[in-house]
Amino acid sequence: MLTDTLIIGGGLSGLALAAKLAAQGRDFLLVEARDRLGGRILTVREGAAHFDLGPTWFWPGQPRIAALTERLGLSRFDQFCQGDVIFENEQGRVHRGRGYASMQGAWRLEGGLGALIAALENEVPAQRRRVSTTIRMLTRAAPGIIATSEDGVSIQARRVVLALPPRMAVRMSFTPTLPIAALTELEGIATWMAGHAKAVAVYDRPFWLEAGLSGDAMSRHGPVVEIHDASPASGGPYALFGFIGVPPRARSDQQALRRQIQAQLIRLFGPEAATPNILCLKDWAYDRLTATELDAQAPHVNSRYGLPRVLNGLWDGDLILAGTEVAPKFGGYLEGALEASELALANLGHIES
Repeated sequence: MLTDTLIIGGGLSGLALAAKLAAQGRDFLLVEARDRLGGRILTVREGAAHFDLGPTWFWPGQPRIAALTERLGLSRFDQFCQGDVIFENEQGRVHRGRGYASMQGAWRLEGGLGALIAALENEVPAQRRRVSTTIRMLTRAAPGIIATSEDGVSIQARRVVLALPPRMAVRMSFTPTLPIAALTELEGIATWMAGHAKAVAVYDRPFWLEAGLSGDAMSRHGPVVEIHDASPASGGPYALFGFIGVPPRARSDQQALRRQIQAQLIRLFGPEAATPNILCLKDWAYDRLTATELDAQAPHVNSRYGLPRVLNGLWDGDLILAGTEVAPKFGGYLEGALEASELALANLGHIES
């Protein structure tokens, strides 16, 4: 199999790059190890509503995603923030007050961020994208690169774009091997969101809104440390979602974790929270296509993102990194995935010229 550009990773960065190459009539192939596109963007549907189990928000001051959603005809809405905020202290005592809604000013997409992935997917011809395709080996075979998949399929490309977390790239075999300094840098870049877990509880009624609550809650007792309203822009079903603060190794018992989450929702929002229609959990730390052992602890800040000099120009510029982690300004955000995609496109253009 021959292609000019092989994009490995069908998350937002890889998919956005593929859509741009398709629009330019360029030769490429996009491959994704999962059985779906979207990567860390994962949206589930319950009734008429969509709920994000991965990233949820984008913000003013992020021009690429604002322009992309507008071009694709997608509708955004403000994160709900009106009403009282709940605080839970270390002893599990609950306090209600007029605190600051931490995600006030953030935007969400109608249909969830899955709507963005679906719209981009429609711009990439079906014959130029493949799912359930895991690349295990990259071999430098000047003037190009041979990629070998888990099931033994070989793809020959002039250049390869790694649109995935740098730590995922280290799992591949490189011949010749990358410099030690490059491998060290790849392993040292924390994977955005990899240590996180998220819970979404879906209800028929927004009883917290009816009680004058915003849906925002902060807890030092846990297991959920931060909660927000996850309801659609209008209509139901309605939902609360939260980030789980228990370290990955302490939350492997999903059934016990579910019981703890439901008990906490009752403490925070009352007995009506006891029986959600569905309680969705997604633990990215146990997603083998997202996290490694090094990601067992979620970083508290988006630190060390950007492209280190040693990772620029790998294999004479034919091996290009393009995940959100290497974006110089917006690393660790959806905007960063688009920023990295944009830079990869510029590098491809430079090579071609």
